[in-house]
Amino acid sequence: MKTLVLAAALLGAFLTQSLANDDINVSNQGNVGGDSHQTVNIDNHDNIANINNYNGWHSWNSVWDYNRGLFAARLFHKRACVVSRMNKAVVPTLAQLGTVSHDKKPATGVPPPRELTYTVAQNKIKNVAQFGKHVEALCKGVPTYYAQEIQGTNLFVDRSGCTGIGILNILGISICGQISGC
Repeated sequence: MKTLVLAAALLGAFLTQSLANDDINVSNQGNVGGDSHQTVNIDNHDNIANINNYNGWHSWNSVWDYNRGLFAARLFHKRACVVSRMNKAVVPTLAQLGTVSHDKKPATGVPPPRELTYTVAQNKIKNVAQFGKHVEALCKGVPTYYAQEIQGTNLFVDRSGCTGIGILNILGISICGQISGC
């Protein structure tokens, strides 16, 4: 009986760690233009990362849905949301994201910092629910657009209309195009 209780306790501890949520706070002080603060919340059970960047009017929130291969960013200064496919060759896994977030330095096996550029389609998405409950919760009530990654020779984009978001020091994303919010 004691062996069964011990085995159940060990199994419970193992499952708790593997399905646990990670909450990471990163302050990035001393940047030109002021301070920013970023939080990363990882839900290992649903394979979701929520990344929140607090930087005044240029704050943004994002959801990274690893099961669906999608990310969405709510851009407060644009009063809009943007949804796109993850580039799994560049985006860190949840495990890598957790390691980098905790250590605040590059982890073994994490690709070097990359910059991705996305262009926003002009048509608003009519049914945000098609992207799943996490993206719907983030983007509900604001105009939402689909963005597509620009690769190769298409990288000659007018950067003046771009909004930058980034995951810690491991991935920078530029969202380019005309976004008209509410």
